[in-house]
Amino acid sequence: MKPAISKAVPRSILTLIACLTLCKVAAEDKIDFAHHIVPIIRKSCGKCHTGEKKKGGLSMNTRDLLLKGSENGEIVKPGNAEESILYRVVTTEDPELAMPPKGERVSPQEAALLKKWITEGLTWEPGFTFGKSSWEPPLKPRRPDLPVAIKDRTNPIDRILDDQLAQQKMPQSATMEDSAFIRRLFMDVIGLLPTPEELNSFLTDAKSENRQRLINTVLANDIAYAEHWLTFWNDLLRNDYTGTGFITGGRKQVTNWLYSSLVNNKPYDQFVRELISPNVESEGFIKGIKWRGEVNSSQTTEIQFAQNISQVFLGINLKCASCHDSFIDRWKLEEAYNLAAVYSNNPLEIHRCDKPTGKNAEPAWLFPELGQVDPKASPQERLKQLSELMTHSENGRLPRTIVNRIWHRLMGRGIVHPVDAMHTEPWNEDLLDFLAVYLVDNKYDLKKTIELIVSSQAYQSKAVVQQSEPGPGAYSYTGPLPKRMTAEQFIDAVWQVTGAGSTRNDAKVFRGKLEQQKGDEQENIVKGKWIWSDDQSKPAQAGESVTFRKQFELKEFPENSAAVITCDNEYILYVNGIKVGEDKEWPTVEHLPIGAALKVGMNTILVVARNAGDSPNMAALFLQTQAKDIPSIFSDDTWQWTVAIPDSKGRFKEQDVEWKPAVLVARQDFLGPQVVDQIRLSLAQSLSTTKMFVRASLVNNDFLMRSLGRPHREQVVTTRPAELTTLQAIDLQNGEIMADTLRSGAKKLVARRQQSAGEFVNWLYQYALSRIPSSEEAAVSQELLEATPGEQGVEDLLWAILMLPEFQLVR
Repeated sequence: MKPAISKAVPRSILTLIACLTLCKVAAEDKIDFAHHIVPIIRKSCGKCHTGEKKKGGLSMNTRDLLLKGSENGEIVKPGNAEESILYRVVTTEDPELAMPPKGERVSPQEAALLKKWITEGLTWEPGFTFGKSSWEPPLKPRRPDLPVAIKDRTNPIDRILDDQLAQQKMPQSATMEDSAFIRRLFMDVIGLLPTPEELNSFLTDAKSENRQRLINTVLANDIAYAEHWLTFWNDLLRNDYTGTGFITGGRKQVTNWLYSSLVNNKPYDQFVRELISPNVESEGFIKGIKWRGEVNSSQTTEIQFAQNISQVFLGINLKCASCHDSFIDRWKLEEAYNLAAVYSNNPLEIHRCDKPTGKNAEPAWLFPELGQVDPKASPQERLKQLSELMTHSENGRLPRTIVNRIWHRLMGRGIVHPVDAMHTEPWNEDLLDFLAVYLVDNKYDLKKTIELIVSSQAYQSKAVVQQSEPGPGAYSYTGPLPKRMTAEQFIDAVWQVTGAGSTRNDAKVFRGKLEQQKGDEQENIVKGKWIWSDDQSKPAQAGESVTFRKQFELKEFPENSAAVITCDNEYILYVNGIKVGEDKEWPTVEHLPIGAALKVGMNTILVVARNAGDSPNMAALFLQTQAKDIPSIFSDDTWQWTVAIPDSKGRFKEQDVEWKPAVLVARQDFLGPQVVDQIRLSLAQSLSTTKMFVRASLVNNDFLMRSLGRPHREQVVTTRPAELTTLQAIDLQNGEIMADTLRSGAKKLVARRQQSAGEFVNWLYQYALSRIPSSEEAAVSQELLEATPGEQGVEDLLWAILMLPEFQLVR
């Protein structure tokens, strides 16, 4: 149920609490191991306790060795600096105990950093060692031999993992139930909940290979797939619709190119080449952000280019090496600047720690053993050469990095973890290498790799709970891990259940596959007519505003429905008193989801249309709906019009309304083929799109999504925080956005679902949780509702179910 605090605590107090929480988080920056701790250990401890030195039996080469302590026992207690010998010996005044015994002592500032580091849990860069690492990431691809299959577990992934589990003497995880599988598959692959109808259809499919058929069906949903993975790639390519740089022209979107690439499943090697050697639509990624004013030399657009392409495509962190030689891996300052110089139009001077060195970088790529760019070539030619080197058949790091990211998204943890630390030894090198060569063998088809993973018994196993984050090198695979929904998944799921989603497409992309919407079969799809008021042999008056109306009855509620609409010059669209869209830009065509506003029984569409110009001119309105299993509604002379204009809720004063028959517009030559083609394509899109509401990935970030982890995307983001914060808990249970959504959703659900309390409870549990309620849950839920569910009872039940961890986790 909705917590009492939402009524008892004023909104201003809740806002203050949220602001204070944000300020506290910002003030308490966590320790940066590479920059804060590594220099201290190297300076003060390295001579005796790193490399081959183990004075007193203590080696500090790795976190594990430090935790094992010395011959004198435990040296450090993570979380408790005061009880840690390491902290005590660097701060004591006793010359017999003080460390280091000779030379410069640890300063008070350095001691404070060590104390904070121990208190925070002794964080350590994965794979980092002060000694010599025994493992070096391979560059070239490797095709491992597959173990013999055990019984019917023939998927190569299962063969590799079964062999590992057998060697570790660990059992295989049990297979998850069908209801859990369909929910996990839908959420992971297309980011949506299965509807109750989809759930029940799958559960009653008794034919063999029913899971594989479902996998094929879900992966074939190109639009839902693209709009889910758009979030993943927007984070990686720091692409968004608002934010720093857009107003000043210092930043550019790649949204149209990215959406088209995903919906058409562009081969990954081509995808990468078009980002590194871009066209006009894809150039925004490598351009980075041109910050206003003076910036640190490591944040110029050229250095951003080097940092971003190495992080995204190779899992290499060049941020340290953009300032000085890296403390945590082998990359040097000169190598980072040389890569940046590939993109630079002018000579690029190397800066060390923001100070010029007097030496210019020479354009070069990180792995010269595969070839090299021509430093004398033009920047455009160098980028083309670099794109070919990045996708070179012998560059195994490119496919390893992306399949590792996909495995992490689907299974909860990377084979190399974290996913940006590809210099770290994987917990199963054969698995990583096999998936990489599988991607290449299948012509860089990312969907094929996803299909292979979700078809495995490993993916279809019950989730296992990891009690705490294992230390470096300590992870052992036992099965998939539960995952928190991303901000976009959570918002989409709430919008699905409530029908209270957004109607704005802030990404402004065409939601469909354009090349599939052409051809003779689409010629007769347009049924709507151009209409206006009065005698259309005469032009409409400039500034004329009229309201058009169509009333119709629905015997059943259409789950998926949309309106395709355009007007010369502008319009506002209401459905049953709910404003679902507006536009002032002719000649654009809008595709608006209207399903949430429809209801069983009599429905009313109102369009407030306005002509423009300084003198009389031709004007026209077009509208056509598309909905599954019911006839479409389209503008024609059965519509009515009036000079009266409704209020913001689509209401009139009846005495002011005189309805007249609409008139077909005779002249259509002013429309042109562009508008007609847009209408045809938008209608075809309506027919092919199975989920009509605008996805959260297509709308601007808001406070709720930000608190749930959606980043500003001013930097590359490859992994979002997995832990629930206090701010998120407050915003979920008391935030205005969430409260308004559930209040609106309750109203819409009551209007459109004519069900008893028991039927509604079963429907809601199946939609939200992919299962029916237990008898106890059903009884408690029905207590919140009347025999016929009312708005307050439905709202309370929505709060109760949508706040459950079971709803918010993918497991």
